[in-house]
Amino acid sequence: MAIALITLAAGQGTRMKSDLPKVLHEVGRAPLVAHALAAGRALEPETVIVVAGHGADKVKKAVAKVDPEAQIVLQEEQLGTGHAVAQALPALDGFDGRVIVLYGDTPFIRPETLERLAASDAAVTVLGFEAADPGRYGRLVAQGDTLDRIVEFKDATDEERSITLCNSGVIACDAVLLTELVAGLSNENASGEYYLTDIVEAARKKGLTAQVVTCDEAETLGINTRAELARAEALFQERMRAEAMEKGVTMVEPTSVWFALDTYISRDVVLGPNVVFGPDVTIESGAVIEAFCHLEGCHISRGATIGPFARLRPGAELAEDVHIGNFVEVK
Repeated sequence: MAIALITLAAGQGTRMKSDLPKVLHEVGRAPLVAHALAAGRALEPETVIVVAGHGADKVKKAVAKVDPEAQIVLQEEQLGTGHAVAQALPALDGFDGRVIVLYGDTPFIRPETLERLAASDAAVTVLGFEAADPGRYGRLVAQGDTLDRIVEFKDATDEERSITLCNSGVIACDAVLLTELVAGLSNENASGEYYLTDIVEAARKKGLTAQVVTCDEAETLGINTRAELARAEALFQERMRAEAMEKGVTMVEPTSVWFALDTYISRDVVLGPNVVFGPDVTIESGAVIEAFCHLEGCHISRGATIGPFARLRPGAELAEDVHIGNFVEVK
């Protein structure tokens, strides 16, 4: 089935205390929205739409760098998630397939999770998680995998607030049905907003099926504060270190190595302590990066040895078996 992605990236993020749009704050030397787009691209979508609002020009420029084919639509007033999706739907006119709605400030949803979401045959499928501390998350009122409705915390009863199965916000739905359900949304709720989550109950009232697909809570981490941004960076680095070692990379002191989102390292590479990767670094097999090196925008061929205390700047291209010594800068 054809897939289209809608990524919501219009929020200001007032709790970040920043002039920068929330989705442009970085984890792994890449804006948050780039992480969401990278995960979604694994589904090989036919269409990618990003809904921008606050700082739309900056968001557009950032998205163009990481996904030039993505379309940008504007949400001039932030009237809720349902309203944001409504701005994107005209760009899907004539699309016959499944739409997945992602969030630009939720960087850790795995491609494998999105594949399970896309494979669901329910009319509406919601990504949920069991929360250790449900807090103010929306609750999923479900019987097994069958979802009845989603209740926002502000509108939930005490009984509904006791539910620990929570809503990530990520939803998959047939494009034609999504257009119909979004058109029928109301803002008669505690926030006066158009909730995308209300499409679940609307679908159920039509006799259609709704389903929950669950994932680990860590995948659904949304970034709203500087503290959450720092936590996200730590989680990202932990994941990248583990994946690198699983692929055959040796790290003398893993917790001191810092990766970027697009760092590519082949097997049998050795990384010394306190190595830092900026964007766009590729290292071929057998290379050794000694301690305290900083690499950005460079390509290191097989068998090369770098450092210690070396810096490779963007554009640096090192051939096989090259040796770059102490305190050397290549640019």
